[in-house]
Amino acid sequence: MGREMAEEIRICLVRHGKTEGNVRRGYIGCRTDEDLCERGRKELETYKSEGRYPAAERLYRSPMKRCLQTAEIIWPELLGAETCRVVEDFRECDFGAFDGKSYAELSGVPDFQHWVDSDGMGAFPGGEDPKDFRRRTSDAFLAVTEELFADGIRNAAFAVHGGTIMSVMAEFGDPEKSYYDWHVWNGDGFLVTVSEQDWRRTHRFRRIERLLPVEDTEG
Repeated sequence: MGREMAEEIRICLVRHGKTEGNVRRGYIGCRTDEDLCERGRKELETYKSEGRYPAAERLYRSPMKRCLQTAEIIWPELLGAETCRVVEDFRECDFGAFDGKSYAELSGVPDFQHWVDSDGMGAFPGGEDPKDFRRRTSDAFLAVTEELFADGIRNAAFAVHGGTIMSVMAEFGDPEKSYYDWHVWNGDGFLVTVSEQDWRRTHRFRRIERLLPVEDTEG
């Protein structure tokens, strides 16, 4: 019966709320475990009060504080052991020597210019190769999706990072777009719907909705 109920599932992917590092446009990866800033908390509370985030039966989140605190605001009822899963491989990319620094702080740094010249595709000095990051997050998402179908879950929520969402959408989104084309601002994300039959055949999302109106996001 459970598997029959989960023939179609809805997955809500939310980028965590703003941190101080996000406000100053820093490269905030897995080495910087920041709290949400007050502005970030208030924005999430406003979006929630507007009904932007759907209810869910199970929550998956990155291990980092900003994702936990986002989940505490949006889905506090799902934080118990029975309904919440912490997925280590959903953590943000390791930006290595760039972690915690802003574009302005890195401007003129040879290693940073070399990375920019690679169209953001090169490995971060002392950090992670973007290809490895995308693979680990996509593989983790595949494993979680199998769990959702197996457990008969129809509505799932993900409190994760912008990079994690871009990796998942670039790998499974339809129509196909590049990694950076799937960028979302803090508190925004996507609601995707998949049927088990279609997922087995294509591993593509067929129905994709943006959580926030364009005018409510930063340009």
